[in-house]
Amino acid sequence: MDLIDSLSQIANRIPKIREMLQTEEATKNALIMPVIQALGYDVFDPSEVVPEFTADVGTKKNEKVDYVIMRSDRPAILIECKSVGTQLNLNHASQLFRYFSTTSARFAILTNGIDYQFYTDIEIPNKMDEKPFFEFSMERVDTKIANELKKFGKSLYNEENILSNASELKYKKQIRVLLSAEYSEPSEDFVKLFAKRVFSGVLNQQRLIQFTQIVGEAFREWVSGRVNERLQNAIDGTAPAQENTSTTSLPPQEQAPEPLGAESDGVVTTEEEVTAYQYICAILAQDIDPERVVMRDAKSYCAILLDDNNRKPICRLLFNTKRHEVIFVDKARTEDRCAISKLTDIFKLADKLRNAVKMYSAEG
Repeated sequence: MDLIDSLSQIANRIPKIREMLQTEEATKNALIMPVIQALGYDVFDPSEVVPEFTADVGTKKNEKVDYVIMRSDRPAILIECKSVGTQLNLNHASQLFRYFSTTSARFAILTNGIDYQFYTDIEIPNKMDEKPFFEFSMERVDTKIANELKKFGKSLYNEENILSNASELKYKKQIRVLLSAEYSEPSEDFVKLFAKRVFSGVLNQQRLIQFTQIVGEAFREWVSGRVNERLQNAIDGTAPAQENTSTTSLPPQEQAPEPLGAESDGVVTTEEEVTAYQYICAILAQDIDPERVVMRDAKSYCAILLDDNNRKPICRLLFNTKRHEVIFVDKARTEDRCAISKLTDIFKLADKLRNAVKMYSAEG
């Protein structure tokens, strides 16, 4: 069984057993040990996995790290575990920090059974970084994540290869965060970078204000264009090439869509709804994979859902000849109706869209 299949099996169990995992030990047994096993290590062989690893650190005596994965009879990966629902932060990694500098381990993992954070010493040798170079959630595991995890597996483990890739992973993540911030609100340095390349005059305060708006809009339009292009390519790519081409092998959300405007049980998907959907994908692309954002049209409104789950509505589009509204629904099922005069006004609702997605992430 490939790693992605093993991880998917573990992930599929999470909704069924989450409420039963009230302690750290229960989390270890139900979620963390299976992941270690999926990586090829025998959790019952102390030459491969040492539970409750003990080492004296200065004046600290008999402190324990939950698990240590051994390679060539030496510690290679430290694992600190917390119970499901615990919000991971640096305070939880205190033992990892201490042990990292006193053992030969080059990697440390902090996890609550669902969220995983991987650390090493990119910034200062032999001192664990404060920021992880790689992190993922078992609830959103995919092939890309599985391929990264394989590098830590028993059969493929190569310390130097992982270390050489760690810095790239870490800095790419931080750059994505910076780009996300610039997308929302361009900084002065970001604005000047582009303004100086297209404007030869003096960048006084008035010009800077002008270019802040121009650069911000240009950046968002560029992102929107790239997302639209990707969506169009996806639509074109799923269209049946021949009359007898079967689509049954595709997951439901990947079935070839009906032509724009086609009616099914009285439902008509309009060009405006498709464009609005593409704008929403562009806005959320900085936070999540746009493929997780799914449009499901109905007679009364067009729903935009996370993971094609009708219990995770991001918003609803109510477009008719009388009004255009984007409707948000909170946990209490209270509606927040936002009228728009033109489709590009959706970009003004970016924070609301992101908050809707974050609401489901917070639910774990």
